[in-house]
Amino acid sequence: MKTKFYIIQIAILLLGLVFGILAFDCYESGKWITALLFLCLSVFMIILNIRNAQQSGKETEQILQAINHKDFSLFPDKKQNDPLKQKAVDLYYQEKEKNTDVLSFKILYENILNQLDIGIMILKENTNDWEVFYSNPKFIEILKVPKYNRWSLYEEKSPEFFKLIKDTDYRESQDFMEVSINQAGFQTYSLRTTRLETPREDFCIISLESVQKIIERKEKMAWNNLMKVISHELLNTLTPINSLIRNMEYITDQEEISRDDQEEIKESLKIVNNKSEQLLNFINNYRQVAELPKPKLQKISIRPVIEKVLRLMESEFQNKSITVSANIRDYMVMADEKMLERSLINLLTNALHAVEDLDNGKIKINTDQQNTRTVIQVEDNGIGISDQISDKIFLPFFTTRNSGSGIGLTLTKSIMEAHNGYINFRKQQQGSVFELWFT
Repeated sequence: MKTKFYIIQIAILLLGLVFGILAFDCYESGKWITALLFLCLSVFMIILNIRNAQQSGKETEQILQAINHKDFSLFPDKKQNDPLKQKAVDLYYQEKEKNTDVLSFKILYENILNQLDIGIMILKENTNDWEVFYSNPKFIEILKVPKYNRWSLYEEKSPEFFKLIKDTDYRESQDFMEVSINQAGFQTYSLRTTRLETPREDFCIISLESVQKIIERKEKMAWNNLMKVISHELLNTLTPINSLIRNMEYITDQEEISRDDQEEIKESLKIVNNKSEQLLNFINNYRQVAELPKPKLQKISIRPVIEKVLRLMESEFQNKSITVSANIRDYMVMADEKMLERSLINLLTNALHAVEDLDNGKIKINTDQQNTRTVIQVEDNGIGISDQISDKIFLPFFTTRNSGSGIGLTLTKSIMEAHNGYINFRKQQQGSVFELWFT
């Protein structure tokens, strides 16, 4: 195609040149009319060649401008004689295909974001200001504001929200805000911001999610996990009991019961009794968590309580050759002394099991105060808690030990929540730290 284009251009130019020579020859021979005709033909061929080149250049420029402005409404022929124009057309269709893919993904992502039950707003940074790049319908519904493209307009319509975002300097943050849902009350939302920096532009992603829905979702997950544990425990207990009872029914239906059959019945009854006791223990453990009594709060000193628990467990630590160190500053907290003792015993027991197989097992217990909050820390140098189970350790009956009941941390969490406090744990390079926070 490229060779053909150049051959045509050269042929037209040569014809113009030939007609020019013929015109000159006729002029020399005195054939004025013939000379004029050949001259006109020569000029026509030269002008035609120039016009073709100009037209091709103009169309090539038009295609390149369309690519530059992302205007893909043109439909040039995919096969061109001009090689330069052919390259421009090829580039045009490549960019058009890429743009179609981008638009398809944009529509897909917008549809996904529009279906979310979480409010999403994306801001894009300009030279000295921010503009709204995207906001989904849920976000507009939550704030009850018009859908603006200018970020500054939200300052008037939702000043609290605007100030919260501005105070973050459009960087990573988490906060809470109250949003009026009707004339009677408010709803609390979790407000998160994330900064996204790309080679060309910077974005700030804002999300608003109902705290109530977060709690409901976590409660549902916890309930489902609890049902799985209870179902598993009941099946593990009742299945062998049912099998043994059927076997005993078969034996007792015999006309004569041999001594071996009698021994088998006795053994089966022992197993049924053991399984029944396991089930009763399981139910009693569940009742401890489900029927936690209301704490009898009074102002108590935490140091004597900690020292009492350490004395109670001293022999266990000595038997396992575990070193226990304490840095206890005395603080006053509003707490139920018996429940606090139970919580500390649970944490220290867990720490003991975490280090019992080590040659240099160590447990540290510290107290501290930050602002108006008091914290008791129990630290060990065990193997720590893996990422695979870190989100399950507070679930009822979850345990990694064969002899564990799986309610220690669950009960401690419930006790701390009943005290308007909370339990927290941190992973370290070696071991873990569990913290009891009192407000």
